[in-house]
Amino acid sequence: MVNRKELLKLLAENIRVERARKNFSQEYLAEKSDITPQHLYRIENEKVCPTILVIANIAKALDVSLDTLLPFDKLK
Repeated sequence: MVNRKELLKLLAENIRVERARKNFSQEYLAEKSDITPQHLYRIENEKVCPTILVIANIAKALDVSLDTLLPFDKLK
């Protein structure tokens, strides 16, 4: 069973790392992902569990695979 808290933490960390790697602001990534900056802030701060569509849009905007953002092999 996947632990929700662990999953949200891993997702948030990976989004922040990839966003920093691309030198994207939260506002820029949110716009490219078709979400509000507030929603991205809440995702990056583990306050909400985004839908798979939102995660896919973020991955596409960052030009990374879903596995980069959600590497299930790293979950306990």
